[in-house]
Amino acid sequence: MPNQHVVPHEKGWAVRGEGSSRAELVTDTKQEAVEAARKLAKEQRSELVVHGKDGRIQTKDSHGHDPYPPKG
Repeated sequence: MPNQHVVPHEKGWAVRGEGSSRAELVTDTKQEAVEAARKLAKEQRSELVVHGKDGRIQTKDSHGHDPYPPKG
């Protein structure tokens, strides 16, 4: 499943599947977008990637497939 990205959008914030140029959802606030993307990532067992207004990655959160799981 594709990772879910929260990215800035001309109308607020967008949730977009990795590799897709089309937003799945556009919200007014970043928090709304993060909550929606987190739900999708959990359902799809994928990664949640949150970007800042400058487009740079701020945080990542794994919901199933972690390419670097903790050791121990």
